[in-house]
Amino acid sequence: MIVLASTSATRQAMLRNAGLEFIATSPGVDEKSLITANPHWRPRETAVRLAEAKAIDVSQRHAHAFVIGADQVLALGDGIYGKPRDRAHCREQLRQLRGRTHALISAVVVAHDGKIMWAHADEALLTMRDYSDAFLESYLDRIGEDCTTSVGGYKIEGPGVQLFDSIAGDHFTILGLPLVPLLAQLRAIGEIAS
Repeated sequence: MIVLASTSATRQAMLRNAGLEFIATSPGVDEKSLITANPHWRPRETAVRLAEAKAIDVSQRHAHAFVIGADQVLALGDGIYGKPRDRAHCREQLRQLRGRTHALISAVVVAHDGKIMWAHADEALLTMRDYSDAFLESYLDRIGEDCTTSVGGYKIEGPGVQLFDSIAGDHFTILGLPLVPLLAQLRAIGEIAS
């Protein structure tokens, strides 16, 4: 049995579209507290550690299941950006990212019986164009409350793609789940057909 330690609609859709049968459940992990308690974590380590915490939490509640944990962080240098709290916070983040290149780091892990058995992280580089303040306000009007559902306040599978000059990296990594390496691992452990 496969359990996804996430209620992310995007991650669920990726797994469903890949033909996986799974159940999804919300992990009981306070991400902000973990990050605050570990200021020495670099962005890649943060993504992996958060994915591990989610997978272990859910794995302890689902004996013998293979639990997939995932997390994504947006890094600008050593700074980490989370999901915006509200429209004003989203505006602030997008102004800071405007005209610059940032990294989206997505981590995925598999846990079994409360222990991590595999972990992987991947990175994509995205360069935002130097859009006008008028465009930014129009974008925020268009996406509304959706601005609080993704790191950085955008989704490239929607209007957020208009914020960018260039995008380099795996599409699934950008969406928040390095899917191809995950599928390879699930085949290697015999959880899906090889």
